[in-house]
Formats: sequence, structure tokens, C-alpha cells
Amino acid sequence: MKYQSEFRDQGLARGLLTAIRAAAARLPPITIMEVCGSHTMAICRYGLRAVLPANVRLLSGPGCPVCVTAGHYIDQAVALARLPDVTLATFGDLLRVPGSSSSLEKERAAGATIDIVFSPLQAVELAQAQPQRRVVLLGIGFETTAPGVALALRDAAGLGLRNFFVLCGHKVMPPPLRALVAGRTHIDGFLLPGNVSAILGLQPYGFLASEFGTACVVAGFEPLDVLEGIHLLLHQAINRKPMVENQYTRLVRTDGNPAARRLVDSVFEPRDAVWRGIGMIPGSGLRLREEYAAHDAERSIACHTEPTVEKKGCVCGEILQGLKQPEDCPLFGRACTPADPVGACMVSSEGCCAAHFRYLRGTPGE
Repeated sequence: MKYQSEFRDQGLARGLLTAIRAAAARLPPITIMEVCGSHTMAICRYGLRAVLPANVRLLSGPGCPVCVTAGHYIDQAVALARLPDVTLATFGDLLRVPGSSSSLEKERAAGATIDIVFSPLQAVELAQAQPQRRVVLLGIGFETTAPGVALALRDAAGLGLRNFFVLCGHKVMPPPLRALVAGRTHIDGFLLPGNVSAILGLQPYGFLASEFGTACVVAGFEPLDVLEGIHLLLHQAINRKPMVENQYTRLVRTDGNPAARRLVDSVFEPRDAVWRGIGMIPGSGLRLREEYAAHDAERSIACHTEPTVEKKGCVCGEILQGLKQPEDCPLFGRACTPADPVGACMVSSEGCCAAHFRYLRGTPGE
């Protein structure tokens, strides 16, 4: 396929690997974290870890939106699904994430009305088509998905839809990056998400280089994108000049997408947020502004949410921080599999555990 196969060219990949090996030979061991779950999937799918020099170590970070969604949010969604006049609208990955005692998949099988949507605007259409029901869109994800949900809220408000709501679980990327470099995980460089950066641009990551001396490269998701991103990070280390570089120039602009950011800012405001297995990170979440409070499911729909109980033995939080690999989890591939997941990292199509199970362990048919 044009504009895709070009970024999977084996000859170009071999050339980049030769350059990476030459650069790595000039460095001590170096640890690079790929933040985005799509990077993790590409790295595992194309076997990139296996062909990198031994002193270049890759870690997966908290860049899978489903994986970092707190258990309490899932329990809230389950409680809403049990209300007889509520229709939940959700993206597919969220269906199978285990809550404390149930999941949306189980509630749907028990008779709850839960529709899978591919766009937040489809949820607005559901609210128009079902005026007798309360339609709740499960709004999760980072800066990439927040503009679409903001647009849906603005349209619903403009249409006067009093039966459209959002359960807001959106998170933003810079605060957890600060928490990571200031925490227990040693990180020499970040491979930053191209999709989030298409909205944010480069400036919000500047503190990583200026305050912490951490190299940063925004990269795309094809094999050559990842390899070129790693090569750029190694050269920053060689030159001892940490900065924020943009490998993904075919999509990401220096200033990102100002119109999308203005839309998000007009609908949402920052708040502290809990990240699954990690805990509270100040300023890392979004909530609806007061002008949209009538569409806020958390504030407008009364329901009983059960106390959240974390799954025993699951180490998703440590995996998302790069402190452990999926294979370090005692449940991985045993009690926790894609067919019967215990933790969110095994559920999502961008989850680190799912990637390792499918591409690094794997079984026929997976």
C-alpha cells in the first residue's frame, strides 16, 4: 500500500539498524521508553527489540488510554449501565476491561443497553434517536480523542439535547511524563506519541529536556519511524544535547493543532486524575467546565458505584511505569490472557501485555 509499504522497506530498515549499532557502540547502556501503546504494538509486531544492540533497552510506558483508565471509572460505567433508562455509548476496547465485580461486556450480556461507537458524534445521534433514554458517552483517551468528545458536547448543547451525557475519564500526557522522570524509573530518552503530538505540538514536552536532561523524539508508528526515532535519540545522547525532535514531520507540526486545543479548552478544564495502578497525578485529567455541567454524567446522574477492589497479583501499574515487564507478572499467560483478562493491559489492542502475549509469546489463533 502506497505511503505504508515505504515505511516498512527492509533495505531501509537494515540501513537504519547499521546506523543504530554504530551509534550505540559509542554509548553506555541506554534506556528508552516508548510512551504510546501503538509504538509498543509496532515494536513487538516487527520484532524490533530483538534486532537492537544489547545496550539499547526499550521500556513500555503509560500511553494506552484503556490501560490507564482507573478501576473506579469502570465501576462507574457498570453502575450507569445497570440503570434501566440509560444507553451507554463506548469504544470497543473498554467493553472487556474488568471492574471490581463485573465488566461492560458482562452487563451487556445481562441485558444492559451498551452500543459500540466509532465516533463520539454517533453518540449524539443516539441521543437524538432515543429522546426517552439518557445516552452516556464514555469519554476516555488522551489529547487525541478529547477534541472529538468536545465537539460532540458542543453539538449536543447546540441541539438542546438534555439526554446526552459524558462520563469524563480523559487524561493528558505531559504530567505523567514528569511523574515518570521524577520517579523510580530510569529513562534516558522518550519515544513520544505522534498522535498526541499532532494535537499538542512539541513545546509541552520541552521541560523533559530543559529540566531533566531527557532526550525526546516524536515518532510515527511504522517500523522505519520507530527505528529513525531511536537513531535520533542515540545521537542526542552522543552529543549530550537533549532536545525535543520531530521525526513524524509528515503529520506533526511544531505548534500541533491550535484549533483542536482551543476546542478542548472551551469544553474541558484540568483536574487531578487517578491512573490505574499508578495513583493520583496532579493536573493529569480533564473534567467538563461548568457551562457543560448539565451534560456531565458524574454530576447529573445519580447511581450507586460499588467500592473499587484492585485485582490481586496484577502488576499493570508497575508495567505502565516501566518497572516491570509483562512476563514478570505471575498472572501473565496463566490466569490472565486475552481470552480471559485480569488486567487492562491484557485487554486493549494497545496494551503492553496483549502485545507481548500476541507477538512475543503467542499461541496459535491469537
